[in-house]
Amino acid sequence: MIDYDSFGPEKVIEVYNPKVGMRGFVVIDNTALGPGKGGIRMTPSVSKEEVVRLARTMTLKCALADLPFGGAKSGIIADSNQINEKEKKEIIVAFSKALKIVCPNMYIAAPDMNMGEKEMEIFAKANGSKLSCTGKPKSMGGIPHELGSTGFGVYHATVIACDHKKIKLKESTVAIEGFGNVGYFVAKYLSEAGAKIVAVSDSHGVAHMKEGIDFETLSKVKKQTGSVVNYNKCKHLHCPDIIKIDADILITAAIPDLIKANDVDDLKFKIIVEGSNIPMSGEVEELLHKKNILVVPDFVANAGGVISSYIEYIGGTQKEMFNLVKKKIRKNTDIILKESKRKKCKPRDIALEIAKKRIYKKCNICAVQI
Repeated sequence: MIDYDSFGPEKVIEVYNPKVGMRGFVVIDNTALGPGKGGIRMTPSVSKEEVVRLARTMTLKCALADLPFGGAKSGIIADSNQINEKEKKEIIVAFSKALKIVCPNMYIAAPDMNMGEKEMEIFAKANGSKLSCTGKPKSMGGIPHELGSTGFGVYHATVIACDHKKIKLKESTVAIEGFGNVGYFVAKYLSEAGAKIVAVSDSHGVAHMKEGIDFETLSKVKKQTGSVVNYNKCKHLHCPDIIKIDADILITAAIPDLIKANDVDDLKFKIIVEGSNIPMSGEVEELLHKKNILVVPDFVANAGGVISSYIEYIGGTQKEMFNLVKKKIRKNTDIILKESKRKKCKPRDIALEIAKKRIYKKCNICAVQI
């Protein structure tokens, strides 16, 4: 069931190609500020409803980051572990060709789960326009997301959150849910800043070590064995148990709906930074706010990827990208946390207020509650 409101979604497109077994969805949520921007995720469980929620997050994320993009998202139902490279390419080509009617004038794609710069190259070539997506290889004028722009932004959001909670980063303990592109780079930057990583998870489970996990060793273990759980002498836990870790900070960087209402009483974190999209509902964030756990919302913390996309879109450099990500993420996180403290409300409320005002101003419509 899709809920439509004054923002959108403007278009919901379902595509299917029986010849290659491709089925997917594209949701263009709102284009008031520009063409809808949002990545393509490829998972066996992705649904239309999930993509609708993610597209709305992108609308708000682009507005808050003050970028000339609207919000969109797409998903392809496929298990990348169960198909070969040839089959994956056929699926992406079919999906891209089906989207020629909206790319790039209404929708600009990007990498997401199980989609990287190689896949964006395939998408752009099949679509017939380099502007149809960002996150392309450098050889195509791209700024690949593999450079870690999202994780870099999440790191800076964490730094500002620690300042607001009077936590010294060098004395903090951190748990990271997910060790893909986002979690990897957050772990890298936090480790370099002196934080102690005590737990990291991937799809195989959680590696937990109270004494601290060395990032470089963990990186090698993941690359050589395929999972963080093979880190030497670590305690192995099930994937959901990452939220039960006793640490100052939790970075979410993988699945949606990680934290449910019945988990709240058991959480020991002082700060949760949403590196992943929709890791919990707004209602759960409200419960955490009442518990004095500071939550930095997803569309604030993980906007580094779309900021990077903007720099690629205008033909900027990697250096310009990193500078803009740092500047925007730090500024927005600081403003939102200061205002939420002043108004005694959760940070998401302030972030939503700012983003909505920018969209309503462009739409020239009366502000109504979403």
